[in-house]
Amino acid sequence: MAKRETWNSQLGFLLAAVGSAIGLGNIWRFSYMAYSYGGGAFLIPYITALVTAGIPLLILEFAMGHERMGSAPLACRKIRPGWEWLGWWAVIFVMFGIVLYYMVVVAWCLNFMIYSFSLAWGNNPDTFFFKEFLQVASSPWQLGGLRLPIVAGLAVVWLINWGIVYRGIAGGIEVANKIFMPTLFILTVCLVIWAVNLEGATTGLKAYITPDFSKILSPRVWIDAYSQIFFTLSLGFGIMIAYASYLPRESDITRSAILTALINSGYSLLAGTGVFAVLGFMAASQGKSISEVVSQSIGLAFVAYPKAISLMPGGKFFGAVFFFCLFVAGLSSSISIIEAFISAMIDKFGMRRRPLVTLLCIAGLAGSLVFATKAGLLWLDIVDHMLTHYGLVVVGIGECILTAWLFNSALFRDHLNRVSSVKLGRWWDVMIRWFIPFVLGIILLSDIIGEINEPYGGYSWQAIFFIGWLWILGTISAALYIARKRWQERPY
Repeated sequence: MAKRETWNSQLGFLLAAVGSAIGLGNIWRFSYMAYSYGGGAFLIPYITALVTAGIPLLILEFAMGHERMGSAPLACRKIRPGWEWLGWWAVIFVMFGIVLYYMVVVAWCLNFMIYSFSLAWGNNPDTFFFKEFLQVASSPWQLGGLRLPIVAGLAVVWLINWGIVYRGIAGGIEVANKIFMPTLFILTVCLVIWAVNLEGATTGLKAYITPDFSKILSPRVWIDAYSQIFFTLSLGFGIMIAYASYLPRESDITRSAILTALINSGYSLLAGTGVFAVLGFMAASQGKSISEVVSQSIGLAFVAYPKAISLMPGGKFFGAVFFFCLFVAGLSSSISIIEAFISAMIDKFGMRRRPLVTLLCIAGLAGSLVFATKAGLLWLDIVDHMLTHYGLVVVGIGECILTAWLFNSALFRDHLNRVSSVKLGRWWDVMIRWFIPFVLGIILLSDIIGEINEPYGGYSWQAIFFIGWLWILGTISAALYIARKRWQERPY
């Protein structure tokens, strides 16, 4: 029986878990949601979601990996053999879906870090990003060829991921995150200090934190708060299960889960402070209101921010550091996604890490190319919506059903209380058994109803089906197929 790799230290594991949780969405998605959903008042649903769903489910995934000592498929198999497919589906659609387009966004960050030194986007970052850099097609079916700057960045990103995951848990991922995470936090603090001292920054900060309690009465706000917590903690990816499986038997699991969640959310608040300070400066410089300069998601990072960078003193350096932060945050998440799949393949088939990592990264680079075409942004939008809104949510519900309904979650709680300094009560079982499946079910039902009323994003039904739903069906089929294969080694 092969010896399982382990982390060199509890700190190394914590930094890797935090690195997986902190990604691009912490910087742009949280900030925009807070602004849109009541500023400081948004913290009420956000913290509620963190405490009642995010932390309990993160503890569950850590417990599954640590107590069953295996990747997501192996942990699911050890709980109930017929549910091995759930673990495979998580790591397959994340590896052959989410990470393929996520790498492209990380490549954009690398491109824009270089562009910052010359302010290559000129006076109109919107036109530059969509029409010159991406050259966005009018339809998902008009691929229009590859964008070579993106392909070049993509090759670099995949190469770095290969170099880190190739070296294994202790020698690669742990070492990388011990460098990435302190660097990211230090640079983010520097950017925030710089930003809050810009002229007009206070206007942006007021817009960011001023509470509007009327907005949190909307059910949509609470649904999106729970969605944000679920996605930002990398729940349903199979990552946290795999990472916890590499811990020694005596490890403080519950405390690590709580710290991971709190650090992740704290970083979101910190990054949001810098983002809105810069937007306040931008509004003051142009004589506009915050509502006129703020934009959602990708537009915030690649349109609004470049415009502000062009206006501020020392903007070239600020821009380079900002996009480098995005680049590092993206890398720390992407290596964890690759590792979740690698861990599963080694567990099931006893494959050697290094040839597997090399083959997987080559295949990943090839798979990412469709998102580097002129229709890439449209494909990214559709696939991201379908996999995150359906795949991840269904996996989360499945984990709760598997551990609390088909198994005895109290056994996991007893294990956690044996090795952890923070003790769990029966409230945790109630959350896993009843509350979290209910909340995730509401999110799923809300998305389905919205999808029935109108196809997502104004795309055609054909595009939603052939790009989105077939991607989901294809990954489920692959999961069911691999789950039927024999294990090459006796499970750990």
